[in-house]
Amino acid sequence: MDAALHRDYQAELAEFRLAYSRTGCAVACVLVAGGVALDRAFYPAQAGELGLVRGLTTLALMGLLALLYTAPARRWARELTLLWLVLPQLMIGWMIYDTQGAASPYVFGLSLALYAAGILMPMSFLQSVGLGVFTCAIYFAACMAHARGWAIAPELLGNTVFLLFSVTISAGCTFYNERGRLRLFALQHEVSEKNASLQQTNQKLAQIKGHMVQQEKMAALGTLSAGLLHEVNNPVNYSMMALNMALADPAVATSADLKESLTDAKDGMLRVQRIVTDLKTFAYQKPGASPARVFLFEKALQSALRLTGFELKGVAVDTDLPLDTHVVGDEPAMIGVLVNLLGNAALALRKARQARPALEPRITVRAEHQAGRLAVHVRDNGTGIAPEHLTRVFEPFFTTREVGQGLGLGLSVCYAIVQRHGGLLTVESEEGAWTQFSFDLALADNNPEAARTGAAAPAPPSVAHA
Repeated sequence: MDAALHRDYQAELAEFRLAYSRTGCAVACVLVAGGVALDRAFYPAQAGELGLVRGLTTLALMGLLALLYTAPARRWARELTLLWLVLPQLMIGWMIYDTQGAASPYVFGLSLALYAAGILMPMSFLQSVGLGVFTCAIYFAACMAHARGWAIAPELLGNTVFLLFSVTISAGCTFYNERGRLRLFALQHEVSEKNASLQQTNQKLAQIKGHMVQQEKMAALGTLSAGLLHEVNNPVNYSMMALNMALADPAVATSADLKESLTDAKDGMLRVQRIVTDLKTFAYQKPGASPARVFLFEKALQSALRLTGFELKGVAVDTDLPLDTHVVGDEPAMIGVLVNLLGNAALALRKARQARPALEPRITVRAEHQAGRLAVHVRDNGTGIAPEHLTRVFEPFFTTREVGQGLGLGLSVCYAIVQRHGGLLTVESEEGAWTQFSFDLALADNNPEAARTGAAAPAPPSVAHA
């Protein structure tokens, strides 16, 4: 057994020893006091004297029992246990001396005490042997004192051999009990470690399952989108052409209402185009295919902050970036991801400001190098996300906004974009306190081919706010 496991075993044994010691001491109190009946049966003339000794011994045992329920008892449980085990043996030794010496039947009380200690008490092998030797010495001294000489009577020899048998049996029981307890503890420890390992494995499997479910949802939406894109895109393009032609008509310039109506219609069609483009991310994405173009993440972040400047009015934005932020990927797409995350954070901060007027809205964008990748964290101190919504934030069309304020595609698109870059978009949150989105990109130093060619990937779709 290694040192750490031995310490754990001793700590658990201390509690076990203390509990059994309390129970054993209470039983000893009852048995010692109840032995008055034996005194009256064997030695009625000396019953009063023997009863007095029993009473004193019982009081001493009750005092030790009270000590076993005090705070220091856990530390001194072994010593207190040996002390209350010795007291009845001393009492029986005195009774043997006061009655018939080697012929006294109380010798069987010594043997019973040894059996009980060896079988029931959580003692060590050496302690059991020590208690047995002490008991034999008490018996021999009591017999010698009663006989007032060194004449060894047959009863003394026979009873001593009987006590030695009892010591041997008690020590054997103690040895195997101790060995059994040790094996049981080792087995419990092994089972506990395996349970902990299984729990970690189950957690990992649950995460993998969640990722697989997310991928299945993305694939399902891609299949659906692919069938609709062509049918939707063509009429939208026709409508945009017609609106542009109408706006170019000289008659429109003479009618402010007509021009405003046509402009509103064009803005609406542009919104439809953006939604269709977002859906293309799912319809035509290629998992694992990461664009091989080197760009400076710091520059992309600055662009995203400029694009969301209006939404971030009154919000303190802190950035903490490493010196080298050259990464490989699709810069416009990652700008779109940052715009989406910053926009969502700004919205959460506006809501939090309404609930907590004293709030100082703040967004922190932090990046660090981790295992050849740039890990990015976007954190706000807004409203947070309810626990029941955390597992659904990346689902397509899932949104907690009011009707008309978003389709719930923004984070889904971001998830797909980050996945195309070989990374993973994750979220952590404490409702009412903060939210943090994290993703990672490959560093340029770990992609020499991309750094040499600087090949640009196809332009990404625009990203709608979730």
